[in-house]
Amino acid sequence: MENTLAGVAGKKFILSYSCGKDSTLCLHKMLEAGAEPMALLVMFNPEAGRSYFHGVDPALLEEYGKALELPLLAVPTGGEEYHLSMEAALRRAKEQGVELVCFGDIDIENNRAWGEERCRNVGLEAVYPLWHHDRQENVREVLELGYRCLIKTLDRRVLPRQLLGRVMDRAMVEEMIACGVDICGENGEFHTIAVDGPVFHRPIPYCVRQLLDLGDYSVADITVPEKE
Repeated sequence: MENTLAGVAGKKFILSYSCGKDSTLCLHKMLEAGAEPMALLVMFNPEAGRSYFHGVDPALLEEYGKALELPLLAVPTGGEEYHLSMEAALRRAKEQGVELVCFGDIDIENNRAWGEERCRNVGLEAVYPLWHHDRQENVREVLELGYRCLIKTLDRRVLPRQLLGRVMDRAMVEEMIACGVDICGENGEFHTIAVDGPVFHRPIPYCVRQLLDLGDYSVADITVPEKE
């Protein structure tokens, strides 16, 4: 396992944040290593009205900024200019003193190369706290640290629909292993959102409004509860 956090203490960083378990664990590890968080960077799909990949809506994103007590930068972009929009956001962050950009990738080389290129183009250093960590160990650590993570999307070809919207626990992990999927969901088998745990100053308020089937995938429409 690489020591990817050597030398980050005291340095200012921005986190490429999906709201999921892995990027939340990255934040935990960066704080533990003594790095200084400046902001959360979320790439936002204006056409869908939600964040890319994990599909978090604006109201829920706002709650993440409050609960983590960090500025949340939602960057609207289309797919074709995604990389340029991220680089523009990183340049602005650099002007505010950011030195490092933190990513939650584990071992997919193309993903790491993409992030490193974005950072290299703007003169920032890319950091990968989970790089080459054992995938099952990552999930075990998330649960043992006390993080509550909901299943946000899943591929029904490999996982049962009834897991959708539920809190990930050890029993669910064993069920996923029995299904033969990557337990971190690195191949798109499922996505999570973290709603509570050590880095949160308060839990994320949420409700599961409905479950939707979109082709081979199912999605939990998770949002902020309506005020009475």
